[in-house]
Amino acid sequence: MITYSVAQVEALTGIKAHTLRIWERRYDFLQPERTPTNIRYYSDEQLKKLLNFGILVRNGYRVSKLNKMSNEQVYEEVSKVLADPGSERSDEMKGLTLSMLEMNEEDFDDIFERQVIRKGFFRTITETIYPFLQYVGVLWTTNKAMIAQEHFISNLIRQKLIAAIERLSIPSKDAPSIVIFLLEGEEHEIGLLLASFVAKEMGWNVYYLGHGVPIPNIKKIIDIVEPKLLMTMFVTPKIHKVNAFIDEILSGNDVPFAISGSTENLDAVSESERLIKVTSPLDFQTHLARIKNGVTAQD
Repeated sequence: MITYSVAQVEALTGIKAHTLRIWERRYDFLQPERTPTNIRYYSDEQLKKLLNFGILVRNGYRVSKLNKMSNEQVYEEVSKVLADPGSERSDEMKGLTLSMLEMNEEDFDDIFERQVIRKGFFRTITETIYPFLQYVGVLWTTNKAMIAQEHFISNLIRQKLIAAIERLSIPSKDAPSIVIFLLEGEEHEIGLLLASFVAKEMGWNVYYLGHGVPIPNIKKIIDIVEPKLLMTMFVTPKIHKVNAFIDEILSGNDVPFAISGSTENLDAVSESERLIKVTSPLDFQTHLARIKNGVTAQD
């Protein structure tokens, strides 16, 4: 059974530890377990219930009323709140987290599609999905979400990105080209797929190589495609190798190279005239526009 400490529940639900103790004394829906040393902890089912209760309480529901409702009734009320155009981003994060914990594709899809209708695909990814992935990192980094749950939600997001890319028009043959790839040892494709979406939407011919690409293969692709830009991401901790990878890719050609990824990896990168550090999807858009308009990377 997966269990959560008071601190973890507080971080994930937004419900303060003091409030949790009050609810435990007053209501029977919340009965934490205790370790032999009398430290409280919560089950997976209790976490899910608290995520739901947190959403409803923030939207004006009384705990005394929720305490008398069935799980099905609580679920219905949460669905109504999340469907409201005025629902807060924190509630969306909690709803997406529940869909991950329960491996519920229908709920994930409902939340995602509502966001796309409200603010478009690009803003949904950058303003909802990216913050969500950072938020549930609390789960992943403490090994509280099963690997299957992580893969489940990541693949749902991946499917959305691929479908959106396929719906875009194919750029003209004389449009600038970009080669997008992940090096060997990198497998986190979501950010790279978003970069592919952004570039194609802006009229670039995208050569998407996927993950695990050997550097000699990249050099061959450069000779064939003659791109105006290369793009990769360093997400996996490999600070001591990043500069060596970059130097090898930059050697023998004059193509600008855009990199993104974890702050630690980017901070470790040495400066270069042809190197572009991308800090966000909006930043990437800016660089693509500049290069497409003939502005060099160092200008």
